[in-house]
Amino acid sequence: MTRVAGGDDVRSGLAGASREAGDAVGGGRAFAWLLVVTGAAGLLASWIITLDKLKLLADPDFVPGCSLNPVVSCGNIMKSEQASAFGFPNPMLGLVTYAMVIAIGTGLLAGARHRRWFWLGLNAGTVFGVGFCTWLQYQSLYHINSLCLWCCLAWVATIVMFCYVTTHNIRHGFIPVPEGLRNGLLEFHWVAPVVWVGAIGMLILTRWWDFWIS
Repeated sequence: MTRVAGGDDVRSGLAGASREAGDAVGGGRAFAWLLVVTGAAGLLASWIITLDKLKLLADPDFVPGCSLNPVVSCGNIMKSEQASAFGFPNPMLGLVTYAMVIAIGTGLLAGARHRRWFWLGLNAGTVFGVGFCTWLQYQSLYHINSLCLWCCLAWVATIVMFCYVTTHNIRHGFIPVPEGLRNGLLEFHWVAPVVWVGAIGMLILTRWWDFWIS
C-alpha cells in the first residue's frame, strides 16, 4: 500500500500514522479534518438549537427561524418530550460531545497519538451518538411529525463521524474483521455514509410525499 511523507494513505486519504510507539496511533490529515468539520457542524447545530430553546422557554410564543412550514418546524421538535430525553435539552449534550470531537481532531493535526483503548472509546461514543440520532430520527418522522433542519445537520455529521472512526479502527486492527471485508471497507469507505444518509433522505421524502408535491 503506497504511503506519502505525512503518513496519509494515498488510496483513501484517511490512514493514520504507523505504530512506531507501541500501539499508539495518530491519524492522517484527512481523517483529522473530518473530525474537526463534523464536530464543528454538530456543535453549530447544537448551539443554535440551544439558543432557540432558551428563547422558547422565556417566550412560549417564540418561533425559531427554522420553523418554515408545518413539516419543517423546529419549534414542534423543541416543545416535544423527546427533545429532553435525559431530563435536559438534548443539544446541551451535543455542546459537550461535539466540542470533544473537535479537540480530538485538532490534536491529531498537531501530531497526537493515542492507544487502542482511546480509539475504541471514541468509537463507543460515536455508536451512542449515532444510536441516539437514529432514535430521534424515528421520533421526529413518526411521532412528532416534524423536522428540524439543524437536527438534520447534526444527524449527518454524527453518521459520517461514526463511519470514519469505525473505518479508522478497522484500518489499524483495533476492530478485527475478516481480511476480505476489511479490504472492501477500506476501498469503498464512502459507500456506507452515502447510502445511510441517502436512506434517511428517502424516508423523509416518502414520509411527507403529499406535502412535498403539493
